[in-house]
Parts: sequence; structure tokens; C-alpha cells
Amino acid sequence: MDIVFECEVTGKPTPTVKWVKNGDMVIPSDYFKIVKEHNLQVLGLVKSDEGFYQCIAENDVGNAQAGAQLIILDLAGPLPSAPRDVVATLVSTRFIRLTWRPPASDPQGDNLTYSIFYTKEGINRERVENTSRPGETQVMIQNLMPETVYVFRVVAQNRHGPGESSAPLKVATQPEVQLPGPAPNIRAFSSSPTSITVTWETPLSGNGDIQNYKLYYMEKGQHTEQDVDVGGLSHTVTGLKKFTEYSFRVVAYNKHGPGVSTHDVVVRTLSDVPSAPPQNLTLEVRNSKSILLQWQPPPAGTHSGQITGYKIRYRKVSRKRFCGVPVLPRDAWLFSGSLERGTEYSFRVAAMTINGTGPATDWVSAETFESDLDESRVPEVPSSLHVRPLVTSIVVSWTPPENQDVVVRGYAIGYGIGSPHAQTIKVDYKQRYYTIENLDPSSHYVITLKAFNNVGEGIPLYESAVTRPHSVPDPSPMMPPVGVQASILSHDTIRITWADNSLPKNQKITDARFYTVRWKTNIPANTKYKTANATTLSYLVTGLKANTLYEFSVMVTKGRRSSTWSMTAHGTTFEYAPTSPPKDVTVVSKEGKPRTIIVNWQPPSEANGKITGYIIYYSTDVNAEIHDWVIEPVVGNRLTHQIQELTLDTPYFFKIQARNSKGMGPLSEAVQFRTPKGTLALQPLGGEEHGLYSWERQHWGCRPFLLSPTLPGSNSPHGSPTSPLDSNMVLVIIVSLGVITIVIVVIVAVFCTRRTTSHQKKKRAACKSVNGSHKYKGNSKDVKPPDLWIHHERLELKPIDKSPDPNPIMTDTPIPRNSQDITPVDNSMDSNIHQRRNSYRGERHESEDSMSTLAGRRGMRPKMMMPFDSQPPQRK
Repeated sequence: MDIVFECEVTGKPTPTVKWVKNGDMVIPSDYFKIVKEHNLQVLGLVKSDEGFYQCIAENDVGNAQAGAQLIILDLAGPLPSAPRDVVATLVSTRFIRLTWRPPASDPQGDNLTYSIFYTKEGINRERVENTSRPGETQVMIQNLMPETVYVFRVVAQNRHGPGESSAPLKVATQPEVQLPGPAPNIRAFSSSPTSITVTWETPLSGNGDIQNYKLYYMEKGQHTEQDVDVGGLSHTVTGLKKFTEYSFRVVAYNKHGPGVSTHDVVVRTLSDVPSAPPQNLTLEVRNSKSILLQWQPPPAGTHSGQITGYKIRYRKVSRKRFCGVPVLPRDAWLFSGSLERGTEYSFRVAAMTINGTGPATDWVSAETFESDLDESRVPEVPSSLHVRPLVTSIVVSWTPPENQDVVVRGYAIGYGIGSPHAQTIKVDYKQRYYTIENLDPSSHYVITLKAFNNVGEGIPLYESAVTRPHSVPDPSPMMPPVGVQASILSHDTIRITWADNSLPKNQKITDARFYTVRWKTNIPANTKYKTANATTLSYLVTGLKANTLYEFSVMVTKGRRSSTWSMTAHGTTFEYAPTSPPKDVTVVSKEGKPRTIIVNWQPPSEANGKITGYIIYYSTDVNAEIHDWVIEPVVGNRLTHQIQELTLDTPYFFKIQARNSKGMGPLSEAVQFRTPKGTLALQPLGGEEHGLYSWERQHWGCRPFLLSPTLPGSNSPHGSPTSPLDSNMVLVIIVSLGVITIVIVVIVAVFCTRRTTSHQKKKRAACKSVNGSHKYKGNSKDVKPPDLWIHHERLELKPIDKSPDPNPIMTDTPIPRNSQDITPVDNSMDSNIHQRRNSYRGERHESEDSMSTLAGRRGMRPKMMMPFDSQPPQRK
């Protein structure tokens, strides 16, 4: 029997076509005929050979396949009747599931196979889908078009051939579903410490009206999400935790179902006062007037915000009225100075946030000592010392010295084989026993115990002990812990976690094993390890130094078996505000500038982080409130700073405070420094015939003013003392002196010309005396007041000691000897005075030329030091 298969393909560019039977090519690839351009109709001739034939077309774009099953029919046998009750049990946009019942009369039973023929309504070309195995009575027809009517029929086949077809079944696919898009502009804000309001807008895309919204929210760090149905565009979620971050998202629903979720928005609830008091408040009496308070923060989850400080309330037990003192957020404070001897006090502590103060602890009481303990000498010997040797350890216990009047700060335990000086351990004064670990079995150890205080160590007490021998050989070591990690929690706390491979997978500890954690820092290099034991797979290491790198390792012990130390883990604690002030604060005066001082210092011992700057406080009153002191900020880690414009001969007090990224440290102790007195040195400009003096500034730095020259007078070989003059008065005096000098010269000249000839010699002598008493170069009209500008507003010249060698040249002068001899000048002369002042400045070079010729004579007269009263600079 010959059967012709027909395969029509379409493609551009023209494809290559081949016939394949059961995977093997049966017709050459060039066996085709062109029906029309770019369309191929491929014919295949088959010789009564059963099998599945495929028509495969390929081009550069891709390939397409179509197949047909050839079954050799036994036309002699009966054929099945039509399948019954063909229905569509599932209809979607792009697929339909059909089910049916087997034919009513079929001798083959479960060996029937089915072919499902389907096509779009109005199109004659059918597609076929076969069931995958005999007896199957359902099929899923896929790759359909949305909102399209399809016609289905089912045909059963047995070994004799296909039977009757079922009646056609019309089914329409569903229209394309369009779900809502994400809700735009989702926002969240905290409206109270326990509620958050979320708002959003209607989605821009979606098929049909939005029916409702679902708001999902979850606490940050948790994994369980909660939801609430919302009908509008906003909702307030209540009952949340205070000062806690939550994430929110919104999903819109329409008639087709949920749409696309929004992105998550994260917001934190508002802070509030703490909801729980601090923990573990303890009191320690230090002396007759001080008590140390120590506590821990409120439990985690009850802070309701960032702890900004604590409020300590205290009172005498005999009184109900109490006082409150706010302190910085630390876990220990020393009350000293204001307490009374032998008095019982009660304390309670409450944590504070920016919102206020939370609940306080219960009252805890302690009584100060009647009298202070003595620390002028070392403690006495401890009253007893007991040792209990074990195999690799010795338990040491003791009692304090009998004399309780001497301060004991702690105890020093020394031990070693044959000598107690090999190792030394110091413990707190409250401790009464200690276990010395890691000793050798069957070894003789000598142990010493000494009490110590700030003065030194007391007399030692000696004991010896022999560790016990091992009764059995050492057992095999255990596997060390793995995966050691250090999690930084704060500036002084790190959590160490690890895993134990010798435990089951659930890491549950069911035996008596324990773990030893050890840690150390490499600064300084000889720091010893500290150890602690734990019975869980984690340990909280506290009391660490801030901003310090630590290394950690863990070992496990079970009975007499122990492991080696694990691989080390490292962690650096967070920074913390400096806990000690800058050191070695010194203040010195700057050379040549007595009103400028230089402050030097060293960084604080406990910087607890990178120093970002310093603040210098200074004041003339050491008892003034710190906010009344003048401050000088210093940026960076510089260790020196200049302060200018200080008052001379004045005591100043200086304090310095360091800061880092976490805050400010304590203030240093006040350092006192007195600024120096200022002095003025005068020396002659020329020989003995000159009455002008120059000036030199010594330890003085002030605003400029004009200094009137001091010329010799009759009362002193070096001139008369002057009163303090301001700059304007000095200018007036200079102009007045110049005018008076000119008037005297004119009067003498006129007088000389009008006298009789008999007195001409006397007149010439008088004229010569007047005009020749000042031996300046040039005529008397060229004489100018000296240009003497110095930096101060006021200057008082003290009386000068008389020189043992008076200068006869400087005994006569027409210039007044003191300020009382000066005639007041009208204020209308101010403009002329200003012009004269400028003319003095312009003619300075002439004076300098004169000075240069007389420079060699400066050594002829000793330099005169003229002290003056220091006064604070006057601001105009």
C-alpha cells in the first residue's frame, strides 16, 4: 500500500526540507517541489511501513517540524465507536483541558488510544493531539489564542484502525487577564512610638476596577510577614514596637486577582522614654565620702530609643526628699565629696532618651565609712593563705589582713616551680580565691600572696604545694571548635560564636563538655591572654578597650579530654568618647610676643578612637563655670596651639578636652600661667649732642600709637617723667611744642634786632644759644618732631633713675617738662594734627638718614630700660 504524505512549509529565506522516519532520513533533502515563491510542498512516498514520519524544514532563522503517524490497519477487525461525554474541564486564556469517557462498545478495552482533532472556528484545517499512553481519557491542548473559539472532536483507535469521531465541541478560551500594576508613590511615616501610617496611589495599569489592597509589613530582621486588607489608599498600623524599623509593601487586587507588589519602604517608629529600668545596680563604698555606682543598661528591646544618659536619684535613708543628677551614658559613676561620713544613702537609676526619663530601679542603700582608710603605707600581710593542689591546677584561697584600717587595692599571686617569681597574677581586692591553671602534674610549686595599694606591695605570705600525678595516660585530644566568629556589639563587648564538629548536626550539647575562650590584644606586645569558660556555643566578652583589635580562640574540654586551640578570629571594638583628658599640658610665652602664649599637650591615654580635635578652655577665674570660659577649637590631631591678644601680667588658667567621632572626653586639670610684664627700652640715636631717643619693643604687642620724645630737663639728666597720653593728646602736644618753639625763635630774633649796638654781642650770643642748642643737620626750620610709632593705645613712662654721668648738653630745652606745662589746644586743630601726623610719616626717610650716620655712636650711652604699668588693651 502506497501512502503519500504532504507537508507545506513557509519560510524566508528558502528552507531545506527532509523527511525523517523514527529519526532516520528516508527521503533525500532535495526531494521537494515549489508550489509558489517561498512556499514548499514536500511529497513523500511510503511503502506500507508503519512509523512516525516527520517533515523538517530549516533555514538561517530556525527550523520547523510537522509529523504524521502511519499505522498499518487491519481492516478485517471491528473499529471502536465514538468516545462519549467530551467536555472541557479547564479553560484558560491559552490552554484547554478535555476529558471524555471510552466508547460504549469496544472489544479492546484499555488498549485504546485517542486522537484529538481541533481547529479554529471557521477554518477547515485541523490539528491533531494524541494521548501519550493507551487508556488515557484526557488531554491538555496548549498554545491557543486568548478569547478564541475552537472546535474539538475525539477519535478512538484500536489495532484495526480509527473508529468513529465524537460530536464536535466548541469551546472559547478566556480573554487575556490584566492584573493591576504596582501602587505608585508608596510612603510611610511614624505617627507615634507604636504606629506607622502608610499611603499610596491607585495603580496606573490594570484591567478593571481595584477591589481592595493588601498591606504587608514585617519587623526589620524578622522573617514572618503580616498583612491587613485595606479598602482605601492609606492605613495606620498600630501596636508596633517602639523605636523599631519596619518594612512595608502594598499589593492591589482586581477581579482577576493580585497585582504586582510595590517596593519595600522602611521606616522606624518614634522613640519614647525607656520602658524598663537599668539592670543590676550595685553600690561600692570607696571611703567616708564617696560611693561607686555601677549598673547595666535596660534589657534589649526596652530602650525605646537611643540612651542619651541616666538620671541618678539619691537621698539619705533618714529623709524622704531626694536629689536628681543627670549623667552621661556610662555604666559607672563615683559619688564623692558631697556625701557625709558614716551616713546611709539610697540610690536609684533611670535611663533617659530625648523623650524623657524611664522607670527607675529600686532603691539600693549603702553606708559611707566613719573614717577614711589609710593609704600612706603598704597593706599588712594577709591573715591566712590556703592551697589545694589538683593534677594541673592549684586552688588558692586567703583572708585579708587583720588591720582593716589600711587600704587594700588588690592581691598579687606569684607562683612557679621551686620559686614564686616565675608568674604573677593580680586580682581585685574583693576576691578571696583563685585557681592557678595549666600547671605540670607531680611538680612542686611555691606560691606567694601579697596585698597591695597605691603605695606599694605589702609583706608576702608563702605556701608550697605538689600537684597530683596523672593516674591514667592522657586521653586522645578532641577536635577543636571550628568557624569561630567575633561579632562587635559595642565599644567594650564582642560576642564569640563557634561550632563543634564533635556534636550532632543540630549542635545540641547533651553532655558535660565546656568551652574555654581566650582573648588578648597585641598592644602592648607582652599582653597576656584572658580566659573564660562557657557551656554554650557562644560567649559574651565584656570589659574590652574601645577601638582596639582583639584576637580570640576557643578550645573544648570533655572530662579529661581537651582539644587544641581553634583558629583565631579577630575583631576591633567600636570607638567611644575619650575617657581620659589630654596629658602633659604646658603653657609658655612666645618669644618677643608676651601677649601670645603657646599651649602644648599630649594625647589622652584612653583616646578610645581617632582624635579629631581638641578644645582649649581658658579663663582668669579658675572657679568660673566652664561655659563661661573662653574656648579655642583645634581641628585635627595637632598638639600645640597659639592664643593671642592676652592681657599682660595676668594669671590665666587653661584646660583641654579631646574629642573623637563619638564625643567629647573629660577636661584636663587646670594649668595656671601668668603672662609676662612688658618693658620698653630706649637708647640714643646719636652722640651726646642729640636729644632724640628711639624705642625698642620688648614683650609688648599692642595697637599703634605715637610716642612723644622725652628730652632732658632741669630736674633730671635724662628728662622728666610723663603722664599716660592717648594718641590724640600726643599729637596735640607735638603740634603745640612745635608752635611754641617757633614763637620763641621769632621773639628772640626780633628782640636781637631792636636792641642797642652795645648789646649786640649779647643778642648774638642769645640767638646762638637758642638756635644752636639742638645740633641737628641744617637750619632750625628743618627740625621735625621724631616719627616714633609703637603698638599700644596708652603708655605710662615710670620715673627713671638718675644717671651717675649727667649729660650737660641735655640741660636746656624750651619744651615743657610734664603734661601740666602744656597749654590745651582747641579741637579745631584736629585736621591740622592729622596732616602733621601724615607729614611725619612721609619724612621718616630723612630721619633715618640722620640715624644711619650716627649709628656708630649708639654704644656711647648705655641702653635705658623703662618699665611701664601693664594695662589691658583698650578697644575703641
